[in-house]
Amino acid sequence: MNIEKIKDGIQLFGRSLLLPIAVMAPIGMIMGICAALSQSYMISKLPFLGNDIVKITLESMRDITGIVFNNIPLLFAMGVAYGMAKNEKGIAVFSSVLAYLTLTIVMNVWLKVSGTLAKGDLSSVGQGLVLGIQTLKIEAMGGIISGLVAAKVTDRFYRLQLPLAFAFFSGKKSVPIITFLCMLPVGLIIPYIWSVITSALTSVSFIIMDDTFGVGVYWFLHRSLIPFGLHHVLASIIRFTEAGGTYLINGETYTGILNATNEILFKLGPNDPNWSLMPTLTAYLGAGQMLNTLFRVPAIGLAMYHASHKANRPIAKGMILTIVLTAFLGNVTEPLEFSFLFIAPALFFVYTVLCGLLAIPLAFLDVSIGYIRGTIFDFGIFGLLYEHTHWVQLVVLGAVNFVVFYLVFRFAIERFNIQTPGREEEIRNNNLLKEKRYPEIATLVLEGLGGSDNIKNIDNCVTRLRIDLKDQGRVKNETLKDAGSSGIFIPKNNHIHVVFGPHVEFVKNAIVDKINEK
Repeated sequence: MNIEKIKDGIQLFGRSLLLPIAVMAPIGMIMGICAALSQSYMISKLPFLGNDIVKITLESMRDITGIVFNNIPLLFAMGVAYGMAKNEKGIAVFSSVLAYLTLTIVMNVWLKVSGTLAKGDLSSVGQGLVLGIQTLKIEAMGGIISGLVAAKVTDRFYRLQLPLAFAFFSGKKSVPIITFLCMLPVGLIIPYIWSVITSALTSVSFIIMDDTFGVGVYWFLHRSLIPFGLHHVLASIIRFTEAGGTYLINGETYTGILNATNEILFKLGPNDPNWSLMPTLTAYLGAGQMLNTLFRVPAIGLAMYHASHKANRPIAKGMILTIVLTAFLGNVTEPLEFSFLFIAPALFFVYTVLCGLLAIPLAFLDVSIGYIRGTIFDFGIFGLLYEHTHWVQLVVLGAVNFVVFYLVFRFAIERFNIQTPGREEEIRNNNLLKEKRYPEIATLVLEGLGGSDNIKNIDNCVTRLRIDLKDQGRVKNETLKDAGSSGIFIPKNNHIHVVFGPHVEFVKNAIVDKINEK
């Protein structure tokens, strides 16, 4: 395959993930606030939260917003299908939903036939309920696979011609049917791959629980597995099974770090001798999470902001702040991680390594703070309101993490020109764009491109129009600049990029409207 095609494909794939990520960020922030304020320990400290109306409102909003994060794979399936399909995007999205449903039930059937359908604790073996079906929890990766298959099938078969007897199923109607058939073998192959990965996680648990480096290995693996949705499997294995250790507390044995933490944190309290176990336990729970949500994520966000172009900062600030607050308030880090995972995988690898290395000091500090989540609310309740938590040590370690992550990300973004939010080409001072006169801009763009009859296909990414032309010799650069474009690129013959920054989607819509009028 041509290297340029591979590069274009990767860029297109990265852009296709923006829609679900854009949904996750603000809704995750709302969900985090509502979930935190609904906790019993918050109500005990702030009694007004126990008011029936307030309580019902918060719990209702938590449940409503939670539907987004309970169905992240489905969002990714639709987003990837819409972004990757070149033709008939609506059919691609419809087919992606069918693909994900098919994948889910095929894996359920495989579990039944193979005798591995779990009972009881599903998460420890990588299973769970998806849309009411017990299946393998492969999270976002399942949606991405479904979206890619649906997009590919759509572009390949949307004009399929069948014999007259089957003509009703020709063309667009054939796409969902073929997608369904393609997902059957995919759904049978994935469980074999996932079972190997799950077994591997269990087999390395003795390394993860090592007294010196274990916590670092754990957080390195935890962040590395996020793109595959397997971080929940790892966390559940350590929290609820022998892989997380067995602890003798007042004559009773507790299996897994979370069961031991529940007994000490909620029943025995800070003045019990068993509190000495808390630094080990919370390093794999809240304390480790807080290093990420309260220090590393804000540091990366600040690095992105400072690395952005000055002209774009007012717009970039809003997006970055939302992503940071989603982690800070809601313990949801995926929007930030996905913002650079696919456009700079090497940087994501560095990120996971640093997460592991800079968590190792937790093994030597006496930090006994937190529960499962790592939000600022958890820091306040489990750190400031409990005794003997040594929260100051966490803040000091967090400050070191902040500085390291800021410097590394600031350097990487600028040195390798990574297109994080705000790194798009600066937008010229243009009244047409400022006043959002998109129909006039569209008229100028069409003129600059040599007329609507010179356009074969028009699409856009975050900042650019991406247009296939019949004859690039008809392009008028000055006219495109008059329309407000801040950059014009021709990466290959008869294919042009015209930069309009965050206005690009509205410009494209106006151009499409102008073309349709003709």
